[in-house]
Formats: sequence, C-alpha cells, structure tokens
Amino acid sequence: MAELPKRYKKFHDNYPEAAKAYEDLGEAVHNAGPLDDKTRSLIKLAISTGARLEGAVHSHTRKAIKAGATADEIHHTVLLALPTIGLPSTMAAFSWVDDILEDKK
Repeated sequence: MAELPKRYKKFHDNYPEAAKAYEDLGEAVHNAGPLDDKTRSLIKLAISTGARLEGAVHSHTRKAIKAGATADEIHHTVLLALPTIGLPSTMAAFSWVDDILEDKK
C-alpha cells in the first residue's frame, strides 16, 4: 500500500476484514453514480474541508491530483467552503492543501 497513513496501515494490519469491508464500501459508493474520478475527488475534498479533517484533506488533495485536478481547481474547491464554514476553517484547509501541493512541486 502506497502513501497510506501509519494509523490506517495499523488499522489494516490489526483488522484486515474490517479494512477490506471499508475499502469495498468506498469502491461501491464511488461506482454507484455517474460522476467522474476528478469530480468525485473534489467533492470528497470539499466534504473533508467542511468536516475540518486535516488527514482527509491531505488524502483527498493527493487523490484529486492523481485524478487530474489542477492546483487552481483544488484551491477553488476549498474557497467555495468559505461562506459556509467561515474564514478560520477555510484558512486551515488551505494550509492543509498547500502541504500537499508544495510537496508536489
């Protein structure tokens, strides 16, 4: 498994059946509708931003890049959260996104 967080790797090692079920659920919901990979990844980034989940923002930023999203599209996704979640939470999400984007440069 590449680029998985240590905590998730430990979860996977300790509870392989639960981890597989979780992964299968993720695959099922991704394949359940008409949205393409990039759109889905940006939506997941938006959800993670709204929930203030730093690790998830990191993960979904990586997935968005892999799906072909540009830095501008990723930043716009975070910016769209501003009126809903407020300035401090949006600024935090920008910093988490930039953690990944700056590593990719």
